[in-house]
Amino acid sequence: MTIISIRPFLAVAVSLLAALLILTLGNKVKPNVREGITLSAAVIKAALVFSMVPAVLSGSEYYFCLWEIVDGIEFAFRTDAAGMIFACVASGLWIVTSIYSIGYMRGHHEKNQTGYFAAFAVCLSSAIGISFAANLVTFFIFYEMLTVATYPLVAHYRDDKAKASGRKYLAYTLISGQLFFAAIVAVYAIYGTCDFKAGGFIEPGSVSMGIMLLLFFLMIGGGAVKAGVMPLHGWLPSAMVAPTPVSALLHAVAVVKAGAFCVLRVVCYVFGPSAVSWCGADRILAWFAVTTILLSSFIAMRKDNLKARLAFSTIGQLSYIVLGISVLAPYSIAGAMFHIVAHAFLKITLFMCAGAIFVTTHLSEISTMGGLAKRMPVTCACFGLASLGIAGLPLLAGFVSKFNIIRGALLMGKPLFAAVLVAAALLAISYLIPVVRIFFGKADEAGDCECTASGHAADVCGGHGDATPAMLIPIVITAAVSLILGIMPDAGLHLYDLAVMAADAITGGGAIV
Repeated sequence: MTIISIRPFLAVAVSLLAALLILTLGNKVKPNVREGITLSAAVIKAALVFSMVPAVLSGSEYYFCLWEIVDGIEFAFRTDAAGMIFACVASGLWIVTSIYSIGYMRGHHEKNQTGYFAAFAVCLSSAIGISFAANLVTFFIFYEMLTVATYPLVAHYRDDKAKASGRKYLAYTLISGQLFFAAIVAVYAIYGTCDFKAGGFIEPGSVSMGIMLLLFFLMIGGGAVKAGVMPLHGWLPSAMVAPTPVSALLHAVAVVKAGAFCVLRVVCYVFGPSAVSWCGADRILAWFAVTTILLSSFIAMRKDNLKARLAFSTIGQLSYIVLGISVLAPYSIAGAMFHIVAHAFLKITLFMCAGAIFVTTHLSEISTMGGLAKRMPVTCACFGLASLGIAGLPLLAGFVSKFNIIRGALLMGKPLFAAVLVAAALLAISYLIPVVRIFFGKADEAGDCECTASGHAADVCGGHGDATPAMLIPIVITAAVSLILGIMPDAGLHLYDLAVMAADAITGGGAIV
């Protein structure tokens, strides 16, 4: 059943209004007012999104059209199960990220805070617009809006390095975006529609195999760039020059998840499993994902900078989603969608821990963090829990998603892909658990610990306590949710049920239990 309602549009618009208020008031008001606007908008957005979950779970969809862009193409919003998953993650994590951002910005005495909070709000509006877009054109508008809104966050420090990273980010995303748009125009010209449809609207054999492959990869490139699929990943490590809350936004809430979600929409709601399999695009995309998973893991092992190691971890983990989608099995598609949830909570925990460590101790290199758990036990414990979740250990959210992807690969007769995922889990342990060991080891165990080298062990590793509550509380919340979703995947908003519903609609039939 379709429910005509303005709620999807309001969920998009509320943070745009917040951004306008923040920019208008600027530095004319106290920081408390600006931060209050941010938190209020985050709570209202989440409430609007969450209020639509029960109807979507029951099989209904909310729909709202603002206007007709051109004949047959509407600027419209629709809340299907897949979009609801992404929207719930983005809106829910905006609340904790906003609280964390306030603590980080105040603790690090950051400049340009008005522009930061305004751009952050526009990014979240874009993410919800991407989630609820009813067709490719509406999707593209918000996808490009996300690109533009993220630039000032990447270039936040306004120095040469930040500006160069921002330009690199724009070059990658805008060029791929224009190729994406060209494919959208071609698809509309051939098929007369841009509306998303579970299972896709492109029929196998409707055009030649070469034309279909060209359209597919022009379109998929827009998602692959933001998702960091190699060799299109170069912008992502460079973007780590931004403040840590921005890194958390890039890696957990909006940008890379928008890329993975774009791959999902293109494969499952535009081309569909039948057409993708017919032209062989699924196999090509799967091997790109496999290569990315393995190479990024090996590169992560060599990085001493904590944020850089986490950045390459993200590149690999996002390709789990791409691989799960490419396998085209009901279980693997459901697992890929749930990995959007699992990875979001796990990776945002890791990045917020990295930010808390930097603000509290000014340490950024892993080799200088020996014995850090003596000073920051809660932060380090949450980092350890999230690291185990990223590796896919049972009772944590990462296990649920990866188990389903592996199960789907085996059921589709693709044991090599399952073996790659198991190997990747072992590699994740090899580049994250040593960090935890350093945290909980002796102060000089890392071999070059700043605290022991400077003779101030108590200052760095011992005596000044954990991060501030504004930073620590969000870390504990996201770590706890990662644990809860590992034990009870359907706790709260029933996101696993939504993933199963979406996969069932895409593949056409009740194969998932």
